[in-house]
Amino acid sequence: MRRDRALALLRDVAAGRTDPDAALDAFAAAPSERLRDGDDTFATVDHHRALRQGFPEVVYAAGKTPAQCVAIAERLAARGDGFLVTRADDATRQGLADRFPTSETSAVARTVYLGATRPPAPVRGSVALITAGTSDLPVAEEAHVTLRALGVADVARLTDVGVAGIHRLLDQAPTLSGATVCIVVAGMDGALPSVVGGLVRAPVIAVPTSVGYGAAFGGLAPLLSMLNSCAAGVTVTNIDNGFGAAVAAWRILAAAGELAARSARRP
Repeated sequence: MRRDRALALLRDVAAGRTDPDAALDAFAAAPSERLRDGDDTFATVDHHRALRQGFPEVVYAAGKTPAQCVAIAERLAARGDGFLVTRADDATRQGLADRFPTSETSAVARTVYLGATRPPAPVRGSVALITAGTSDLPVAEEAHVTLRALGVADVARLTDVGVAGIHRLLDQAPTLSGATVCIVVAGMDGALPSVVGGLVRAPVIAVPTSVGYGAAFGGLAPLLSMLNSCAAGVTVTNIDNGFGAAVAAWRILAAAGELAARSARRP
């Protein structure tokens, strides 16, 4: 259950349109649900994640079978919350597309997304999603799909603007200066977030990728570069974690929006 849906239910009770007992039943209906394969439980779905955090549980497909992913997605969709599945391989994407023909699949991002019956409230603010090289696009695309699912509509994509040709980034100064949050995705030497962090006032979320030759150690080299950034305040996610970067950006925007709303309500 999403927070906006819960709020609408409470308002209906206050207005006399909904019986309090019916509202209580709606809130209490299976906050969590165990999914079984025979006698074995393979998942416990958290249906109140959206009520606590503002967005439903996201399904991480790696290590799960296509059938398990479909079963979890079915239970999420049954509540009207839709679903987002990340790190979905070809078989899982096909299985979900067959079961949910209106879902959106991305082979690049390895995601499957089905919107909620009631879309999430739009989030104010903009995100600049900056990619050092074309090889980093799968991670950046995962972030982009996640931002859309979270209700962040204003996303500017700056692709292939790494430090090997820094003029490509500097040409985008208006976009950089206008962003509320910057997500910077880079592999190899991982230098781009430091450059962006030195140019903007906005929070910078750095995502190291596993792109690079042998000495990049599968993303460890850019991870360490970003953690040691000379630009103050750069925040770093785990390697290839575009999803986590998008959620962090959304939380920053949502918190800023809530603070502004509270300030506006003060006499």
